[in-house]
Amino acid sequence: MRVRVFTAAAAALALLLTGCSGGGDSDGGPIRLRFQSLAWQKESVDANKELVKEWNAAHPDVQVDYVQGSWDSVHDQLLTSFEGGEAPDIIHDASDDLADFAYGGYLADLRTLLPERLKADIPARSWQTTTFGEGVYGVPFLQEPRVIMANKKILESTGVRIPTPDKPWSWEEFRQITRELTATMGKGRYAVAWPLKEPVSVSLNLGLSAGGELFHRESDGRVTIGFTEEDGVVPGTIHDQVNTDLSASRSTLGTGGSDALPGFFGGKYAMVPLGFSYRQQITQQAPEGFEWIVLPAPAGKDGLAQGVSPQTLSIAEDSPYKQEAARFLDFFLQPENMVRLARGDWMLPTGTAALADPSLRTAKDGWATGAAVAEHLQPAPAQSVRGYPEWKDKVATPAYQEYYSGAIDTEELRKRLVEDGNLVLARYQRR
Repeated sequence: MRVRVFTAAAAALALLLTGCSGGGDSDGGPIRLRFQSLAWQKESVDANKELVKEWNAAHPDVQVDYVQGSWDSVHDQLLTSFEGGEAPDIIHDASDDLADFAYGGYLADLRTLLPERLKADIPARSWQTTTFGEGVYGVPFLQEPRVIMANKKILESTGVRIPTPDKPWSWEEFRQITRELTATMGKGRYAVAWPLKEPVSVSLNLGLSAGGELFHRESDGRVTIGFTEEDGVVPGTIHDQVNTDLSASRSTLGTGGSDALPGFFGGKYAMVPLGFSYRQQITQQAPEGFEWIVLPAPAGKDGLAQGVSPQTLSIAEDSPYKQEAARFLDFFLQPENMVRLARGDWMLPTGTAALADPSLRTAKDGWATGAAVAEHLQPAPAQSVRGYPEWKDKVATPAYQEYYSGAIDTEELRKRLVEDGNLVLARYQRR
């Protein structure tokens, strides 16, 4: 259901009561688009709201209403709104959440809606993350590589080789260095803490560097799971650091990234692998005098490759104002605006023009390291796999958690991921 706009007050009331988009009609009122944003950090929310304000000031005939969403509940909330016919016109999400919505017909195919400028500015590898079947169902605009936040004083005092994007550590070297560091740090202190509350994306995305793919598309288009030696490199390294070398803290395995920061600041952990945006929390929370550096994640046979699921902007299929929504996306994702969004979220833009901005290439706060790693980002392995959310929640998450804790071995991990996982995927591919 859509509501008509007669006055600003009526529009606000209608949006509050129904959650539906509104549009101008014979009364000459403006078209109104609802933009549901998942920005949550203050700098990011401010950047989003400022851009919406600038658009509205310049486009009195097409007004955008900012609606605050939440990453914690977005999938279920969107599914409910789609099925109820009350979806926002413009939808902020992540590419690994789009497959079921795209195949379900809830998102508009953007191929004929977007301007050539925007299409050309974003690399093909990023567009692959939002391509499902023959259509493109989202604009990938922000991306977050995984990096290692390191205590500069601890690393320099031990004399270990400091990796760079040009000369990263291998996974084998990383394991050896964490053994050596732990031996020098003293009892109760560890070279590395792995916050693995969400172990699946970490395992799969970093696994690409070692050649791991896990998901394989057959000649008939069906996707199956196969656990190879390459798929075991990254999980095996983490497992052995925790259970064999005792160089990684067991207590952080079930925690989120923020939970590991106090121990990092206190010198309990020399390194913490985290998403790039955690730099903001470090700059805000680190005690005075704490020196930290950003290191690239270890490299495997495929170099610094790692999977990424960019943040995306989509248009609802049932929006009557797709052309107007696409015009807003073109404005919102101009290179200079993409830089503002990236800096607000402490992430990296997908656009090549924005990524070349000098402010994203400075050594301060590790921006340059992240920008160098961004050139190696690939679509996450599970990007277009139908049934991935169920596989992740019901099969992969508990399997990886038990493996990393030492409760099961590699063979049991393989069995669960492959046998149980293929049963889940087969059910979706019969639909």
